[in-house]
Amino acid sequence: MSRREEFEEERARPNALVFQEADLPIQQFFALDSQVYEDGALSRKTKELLGLVASLALRGDFIAYHLIQAREQGVTKAEAVDLVVGGSIVIPPLSWAFLRASEVWG
Repeated sequence: MSRREEFEEERARPNALVFQEADLPIQQFFALDSQVYEDGALSRKTKELLGLVASLALRGDFIAYHLIQAREQGVTKAEAVDLVVGGSIVIPPLSWAFLRASEVWG
C-alpha cells in the first residue's frame, strides 16, 4: 500500500465513524467543509493553495490532504513550493511537506 493510500485510509476510517455515529448537525458541518471548497469567487485551486498555507502555518496533519487536493486541482509541484511563506515557523512542516510532495508528484 502506498503512503497516499495509507493516508487516505487513515482519513476515511474516522470520517466514516462520524457519519455513522454523529447527529445531523455534525454531519452537516462535515458536508459544509466540502462545499466551501467548490468554485466560487475563488477557484477551488486557489482555495486548496490557501488551505495548504494554513496547514503549514498551523503545522497541521492535513498538509498531505491539501497537497493531494491541490495536485488534483492542477497545482504543479513548483507552484506548491513557491507559495510557502512565513519564515522559520514553517520549517518543520515544510520539511514534512517536501517529503509528502515527493510522494504526491514523484
